[in-house]
Amino acid sequence: MSIYNYLVEKPNGEILSMETYRNKIMLIMNTASQCQFTYQYEDMQKLYEKYQQKGLEILSFPCDQFGNQNPEDGETTKTQCKLQYGVSYPIFDKVEVNGVKAHSLFNYLKHEVDCPEFEKHSMQQKLLFNHIQENYPDYLIGRNIRWNFTKFLVDSTGKVIKRFEPDTSMLDIEKAIEELL
Repeated sequence: MSIYNYLVEKPNGEILSMETYRNKIMLIMNTASQCQFTYQYEDMQKLYEKYQQKGLEILSFPCDQFGNQNPEDGETTKTQCKLQYGVSYPIFDKVEVNGVKAHSLFNYLKHEVDCPEFEKHSMQQKLLFNHIQENYPDYLIGRNIRWNFTKFLVDSTGKVIKRFEPDTSMLDIEKAIEELL
């Protein structure tokens, strides 16, 4: 199976094939409108503006699985992101990323690359780990997505190259993108 075999849904209900992004570098992420990492919408927009003309696509999938931090529907989320953060990259309809209702695209992404060890060097990392361990311990098992703003980097041939956790430095993400461009 290839990433190009998957279908995704826009907030307006339109179905889009991932084939649309063939020959593009993709950064695919699950997001939330009311999360401690929501500021990353702005960071992602800056990356998009800098690299879109060189072949980068950023694809955002709102998800309400982590602390109910995206209670709005996909259309409302898309509108909020445009107004609050100037987001112009595609925002799709809400999905689940773990469990039996997980979107097939995210099941694919999760199983294509290893899940990095959960680092606990900073206070933010420790607090996030403790919160997940206390409230969502299953998300720490295997290749599950642990929290909002987990990102997957896909090269222009459709190969999933790397997984970035929510607290990964934007500089590290940008460096990995530049290596593919």
